[in-house]
Amino acid sequence: MGLREVVDDTLALALPPRCPGCGAVVRGDHRFCATCWDSLDFIGAPWCATCCTPFEVDRGADAQCGACLANPPIHAGARAAVAYGEVAKTVALRLKYGGRLAFATTAARLMARHLPGDADLLVPVPLHRWRLWGRGYNQAALIADALSSRSGVIHDPLVLRRTRRTPALRGMNPRQRRDAVRAAFVVSRRLEGEHVVLVDDVYTSGATTDACTRVLLKAGAGRVTVLCWARVVGDTSD
Repeated sequence: MGLREVVDDTLALALPPRCPGCGAVVRGDHRFCATCWDSLDFIGAPWCATCCTPFEVDRGADAQCGACLANPPIHAGARAAVAYGEVAKTVALRLKYGGRLAFATTAARLMARHLPGDADLLVPVPLHRWRLWGRGYNQAALIADALSSRSGVIHDPLVLRRTRRTPALRGMNPRQRRDAVRAAFVVSRRLEGEHVVLVDDVYTSGATTDACTRVLLKAGAGRVTVLCWARVVGDTSD
């Protein structure tokens, strides 16, 4: 056994991998314990062909939800690895506020299956510069970078910029949310026909990602698909 193997084994004993959900010791990095894994609600087909809202039963590949039939979204689908629940929330909050930067890779590993095969560019939802300086990092950019490493799709965190601070959207009605983020984003360059994947940690009402999508399409993007770690299904008040 070489020196490196000895060091790795020693570190594994001293700092064993832990479940991102509960902190229990697990067999490898980015793995969940059996209890947390079983509690994750993975999202996939059957879902709305337009917005990717999950269906309880299969309605057919081209089926749309009522909301999309009434008011089609401007994005090409809002995909997420899991539904928002206690474990998904814990991972998101520890990444966002707890400095657990490795959880970006944890999220990306489970999001990668929903990355469109024809994606040209990964663009994270940006933070305002004051919030970025205060936190020290943008969790969406960390996830996008991890996705890029796994997929080879280009990640450009400078394409989209937030020009002003926006208030927390929790507790606002849909119109107030749209007004809060209107004209809050700008694009730094033209995106001639590119399929842009807009990356974020949690998708709730879609107000922020819709505002980002509008400016990306205005800058020439051919399509914008939203890809997140977790998606609130049903109640969007959180």
